[in-house]
Amino acid sequence: MLKTVSVGDFHIGDGCLTVLAGPCVAESLDLCLQTAEQMIRICDKLHVNYVFKASFDKANRSSGTSFRGPGIADGLKILETVKERFGIPVVTDVHET
Repeated sequence: MLKTVSVGDFHIGDGCLTVLAGPCVAESLDLCLQTAEQMIRICDKLHVNYVFKASFDKANRSSGTSFRGPGIADGLKILETVKERFGIPVVTDVHET
């Protein structure tokens, strides 16, 4: 039996392509807003669903000195702003319990 998952105004698993994309790390609000705006434009043109995805903390970096992200408080505020500004679903990844 085919399962679908409701995400915003659409369903993943209903046969339509869904793209989850964004910057690897939510480096700044401006970067995330620009990326989301461009991805929305592209996905609308291609008639595919879009979910914004960025990490607030990339704990799995190969170098301990690499930029990991803005942290949970600032990172979640960035993700919330993207969701509110564009009305799109937003996801992130969590590398800790």
